[in-house]
Amino acid sequence: MGLSLDLRTANAELWERMVSHRFVQELGEGSLPTAKFRRYMLQDYVFLKALVKLVALGIAKAPDLAAARHLDGFLSPVLNGEEELFHRAFKSLGEPSDAGRFAEPLPTTTAFGSFITSVAYEGSYEEILACLLVTEGTYVDWARRLAGGGAAPGNAFYQEWIDIHASEDLGSFVDWLQQALDASPLAAAQAPKLQEVLRTVLYYEVRFWDMAYDGETS
Repeated sequence: MGLSLDLRTANAELWERMVSHRFVQELGEGSLPTAKFRRYMLQDYVFLKALVKLVALGIAKAPDLAAARHLDGFLSPVLNGEEELFHRAFKSLGEPSDAGRFAEPLPTTTAFGSFITSVAYEGSYEEILACLLVTEGTYVDWARRLAGGGAAPGNAFYQEWIDIHASEDLGSFVDWLQQALDASPLAAAQAPKLQEVLRTVLYYEVRFWDMAYDGETS
């Protein structure tokens, strides 16, 4: 069993809370109120800036060009295609297409973004991989569970959000993250720190769903 699986197994309960959250279940059923999805999308747009920093500094800290190219292959579509996706989402939710630019971060968004930004600047390459294993791996997991279960939310954008995260491209990137962490000669010595990072990101992912579902006071 590789280190990446060890880390996930040690945090299985928290991982399961994230991927089976009621936000996810109602998204798949099509019963999620659009106000909750709107709040989620606005906050996700704000959070995206921190994620971009994390991946960009992962590229800078990568041990070789091959690893840097894998990370760049994930980052480029985020920078070049995700903006249009958010614009369409905001319009479909009755917001101006550029609503994300004016969104105020809620406390959980701020705390989560601050944490992964600190990992980006101060953490190791392996810590960055551990962050991404959660931020991307949990999304692949819940989306594939919904898709495999025949989810048909009856809402075009909910369906697109599931399909994007259940995609082969994102799944392949998560597979690479696991392989890269398992293959790193420096990872084993960092296992306690990687455990802390992975658990903290999972904690924030659950809180992010809670915030989107229940709301939060700025």
